[in-house]
Amino acid sequence: MTEIEMTDLGKRGLSGSTLKIIAIITMFIDHVGATILARMIRGYWQLSETVTWEGLWNCFPWMASADRLLSVYETMRAIGRIAFPIYCFLLVEGFEKTRSRRGYAMRLGIFALISEVPFDLAFNGRIMDLSYQNVFFTLFLGLLTMAACEKIRMHRWGKTPIIDQILRCSFLFLGVAAGALAAELLKCDYGARGVFCILALYLLKRDKGMQMVGGAVSFCWEMPAPLAFLPIACYNGRRGLNLKYVFYAFYPLHLFLLYLLCTWIGIEGLPAL
Repeated sequence: MTEIEMTDLGKRGLSGSTLKIIAIITMFIDHVGATILARMIRGYWQLSETVTWEGLWNCFPWMASADRLLSVYETMRAIGRIAFPIYCFLLVEGFEKTRSRRGYAMRLGIFALISEVPFDLAFNGRIMDLSYQNVFFTLFLGLLTMAACEKIRMHRWGKTPIIDQILRCSFLFLGVAAGALAAELLKCDYGARGVFCILALYLLKRDKGMQMVGGAVSFCWEMPAPLAFLPIACYNGRRGLNLKYVFYAFYPLHLFLLYLLCTWIGIEGLPAL
């Protein structure tokens, strides 16, 4: 354990880097289920005839039953629901604490583009598929929507308090609607709901208790995602290890490796779930 992490434990909580590690692990588990086990279930009988890894079933006897595969798949996808709420929370934290919001947005946008090819390969078996975009695009749009809301809230829109409030609320509504609509039109992972959840955490950031409750409620549409707010509630406000680029690099890299594994096994042509 590093000195930094020991200091964080002394603060009686989880650092941002610890939360990020939890999110990375649960996301990886989810993607293994979605890209590998899902294909095995989809083409169970075809797989038994075309698999190139001889002795696969002997090495992993639990794979010899479609029902067992489905049970493991569902468990892995449920574990994976923990990841996105943590990333949304850390996005709000990063938006508040970063030295350069423009730089933060540029990093998200660049890695959204870099990750799209590995994402499409892992989930669709194609180099480019515009039917569904990776989660970096969702986070990128969430960040832009927060930035727009911040500017709208700080600007004076009318000469009288009443007019100012009416115009501010109207522009806030339009800003949020624009971010949500963009997520839907671009067919981003989680779509408009992802942007709304990010905005819920952003608007409630001044009260940690309300942020935890509001965040858990906003994610009730995808159980068991609200459980993510148990470790989030233990966040101690410290960065911990400097993992700024770990997730950026890990996301496209692990997706590409999962695609290579699917190719090695011989299931890359089957549809993922």
